[in-house]
Amino acid sequence: MEQKDNKNRSFIGGTVILGLAGLIIKVLGAAFRIPLGNIIGAAGMGYYQKAYPIYNLFLTLAIAGIPTAIARMVAERNALDKPYEAYKVFRASFILLLCTGVINSSLLFFGAKWITYSYMETPEAIYCMKAIAPALLLCPLMSAFRGYFQGRQNMKPTAASQVIEQVFRVAVGLGLAIALLPRGVEYAAAGASFGATAGGLFGFLGIWAVYMMNRKSIRSEFEGHTLEGGQSYGGILREILVIAVPITIGSAVLPIMNAIDMMVVEKRLIAIGYSRQIANSLYGELTGFAQPLINFPQVLTQAVCISMVPLVASAFKRKETVFMQDSIRLGIRYAVIIAMPCAIGMSVLSKPILMLLYPGQRESAVNAAPCLAILAISVIFLGLVHTLTGILQGVGKQIVPVRNLAVGAVSKVLVTFTLTGIPALNVKGAACGTLTAYAVAAILDLIGVIKYTGTKIDYVLSFGKPLGASLIMGAAARLAYELAHRALGNALSVVIAIGAGAVVYVLMIFALKAIAPNEIEGLPKGKALLKLLRKVKLVR
Repeated sequence: MEQKDNKNRSFIGGTVILGLAGLIIKVLGAAFRIPLGNIIGAAGMGYYQKAYPIYNLFLTLAIAGIPTAIARMVAERNALDKPYEAYKVFRASFILLLCTGVINSSLLFFGAKWITYSYMETPEAIYCMKAIAPALLLCPLMSAFRGYFQGRQNMKPTAASQVIEQVFRVAVGLGLAIALLPRGVEYAAAGASFGATAGGLFGFLGIWAVYMMNRKSIRSEFEGHTLEGGQSYGGILREILVIAVPITIGSAVLPIMNAIDMMVVEKRLIAIGYSRQIANSLYGELTGFAQPLINFPQVLTQAVCISMVPLVASAFKRKETVFMQDSIRLGIRYAVIIAMPCAIGMSVLSKPILMLLYPGQRESAVNAAPCLAILAISVIFLGLVHTLTGILQGVGKQIVPVRNLAVGAVSKVLVTFTLTGIPALNVKGAACGTLTAYAVAAILDLIGVIKYTGTKIDYVLSFGKPLGASLIMGAAARLAYELAHRALGNALSVVIAIGAGAVVYVLMIFALKAIAPNEIEGLPKGKALLKLLRKVKLVR
């Protein structure tokens, strides 16, 4: 029982650490984008944005599934008391990622001229392309270390390297953009792009330093274990690819569907009478104003996913079925407890939030609010997709969430095509399509988890109580906003509404007993928090 509690504390602690790191990264990202636009202007941002989609495509193809594969394989081997086999996984993956990094980095650097001159017909973007190319070598190497530490259920090195990477990306990127601006916006944009390379370098050095500090203790685990025989490096590489390739394909499903969606939405809007210019503006309000906001809660649910893979893989390999099922139930509940208030709160405050974030684009913010109100609900299903995907990957069913996401993506296109063609809905039909995609994928993933793990879900505890707490929170947040808005204006009223909603949600979660005392204790500083909650009689 004590060992089980320690593992749960490790899972919860790891999730919190990764979640906090993700929030810091998102804040730093906003602190980078906003001033960068003011420094290099629309033209410079055009050059900057030309490089990033190509870079992200290369990076996704190189590493999308490999850290997850490493984490799972390391966890499985450690569960079987084979630490040297786990270390061999890390070494094999490092070599694989070094090779793919060299190839991808070289392709982007030496192919930059063809891409920018012939394909994009934007020669000025060549400097951005070349500046960001070295990051394609550094980031894969960093991901090898991250996967190894995650497999050992140590999330601190991953979190630290992520924060270091983002800090240097912002500092170097903005610094070079300012320094190079006198030479021209194309050079300033390249300086901003080089921030990703600098971030990759310092993030890699940071996690490498952590590894070197732990190297002696890692090697001491090999004592008493045979260092000969076992799975060959070729066999390990094949296993990595078997796990990673489906995950990589899954990562590419939605970007591909979004590209198709882009063409479908504008054509459908034009078909029902909108001019091309207005159709473009409506699509821009959906994708530029509303859609980016649903990415913020993902940070926390992705942290649950990353923590779940090694935990479930280890328990599955040891045949610790009861512990595995308890961990799955806990992971699902944490994902819902995190995602549901974000969804309801963002939905009921969609218009005030957008007006706060885009004060200079008031009309577009108001127009985008109905889309955000719909998209916000998808945060619940997206959080579940992340968590359930991690569980299925942990039990070796990595192809299942890929298939389910593909079904969801097809549903998205069908719903978008149908509903966007209804004049009363117009671009809101595309938002409904996105909601449908994640809802379909989440339901299919949940069916898969129940089927392949035998886990029984308490739907009232896992979904009903968080939903009840979230609805009351949403009503309280909206009421607080309406009362404050009369005297204080929009910006301060949004802050007050979010604060009031957060307090009400926490109180309701404890009042409805949606979280147990031992789960609170598993949080960082959980014992002190539990003592305080008992003192104020929120928990018995």
